[in-house]
Amino acid sequence: MAHVKALRDTDYLFISTWLRARENSILTSARMDRMIDAPSAADAAKVLQEIGYDEFSPSSEKALNDALAAEREKTFRELYRFVPDKAVVDVFKVKYDYHNVKVLLKARAMGVDARQLLVDAGRVERSRLIGAVEEGHADLLPPVMAAALTEASEVLSTTGDPQRGDTILDRAYFKEMLQAAEAAGSEFLRRYVQATIDAANLRSAVRASRMHKGGDFLRRVLFPGGTVSPESVATAALSGNLEELYRPTFLRAAAEAGGAAVSGGSLTAFEKACDDAVTEMAASAKQIPFGVEVVIAYLVAKEIEFTAVRVIMSGRMAGISGEMIRERLRESYV
Repeated sequence: MAHVKALRDTDYLFISTWLRARENSILTSARMDRMIDAPSAADAAKVLQEIGYDEFSPSSEKALNDALAAEREKTFRELYRFVPDKAVVDVFKVKYDYHNVKVLLKARAMGVDARQLLVDAGRVERSRLIGAVEEGHADLLPPVMAAALTEASEVLSTTGDPQRGDTILDRAYFKEMLQAAEAAGSEFLRRYVQATIDAANLRSAVRASRMHKGGDFLRRVLFPGGTVSPESVATAALSGNLEELYRPTFLRAAAEAGGAAVSGGSLTAFEKACDDAVTEMAASAKQIPFGVEVVIAYLVAKEIEFTAVRVIMSGRMAGISGEMIRERLRESYV
């Protein structure tokens, strides 16, 4: 599948310079604090407009979703225009394809219309996804996704268990994400994807351990492609040695938080530790002046931003305290 492109770091000189300038418009920790401490949700929304978000009603969840969608689509559109290799951007678009497939598949099973929940940020157009899921035209999709959709549909119809269908789709998602990274020919991007898979497997292992699930369940929810094999994760989880397994890795602190979560500690703190570890790994690109790493780092920063905007604005709309909002926030890239 992988076809390494004959691109050099200097091919990314223009877009690297452009993105470094745009980093000034990313939602920093200081801006997050301003949003959380602002007198009202309306004042919090103004901070977003300062960095380029469309104006939106701070009392409407739909308006927030629309503003996030517009910013996300603008980000991908601009990068697609300037990036020398679009496979780099595709790594970050894949998850929206699979989000949409999950939404449509569950909506079909429940007999409801959930098209308003679709996100226009993936590689596959909405019409093709709708046709694939609602009309059975899986051949409209990329091969890996098509096979996963067919399998997940069968599992959902025979077992009625949406979690098993999600697991099948997640496995395909990570496979396509890794394929896109390999197609881009970037070692840094491949390591980032592997870090994402490693973090996902640690999450699954901790959750399964908290629920006292057995080996069969655990092996079903672990995914290949990371730096730590699924079998190693399963063996460590079943023997209570996850912290030891991950001690030499970038997930050391997260595994320690996971050990506490298994014993009844905070699952929220553990989830945050996993996300922060992946962010820290991606942040190593800050030291690189130009190259594909700058594009990857910017995309990671924007994904963190989108999550933070949703957490903060939804919290402000719901009247949640600043302290509780901060507990849910992940580390900012900048």
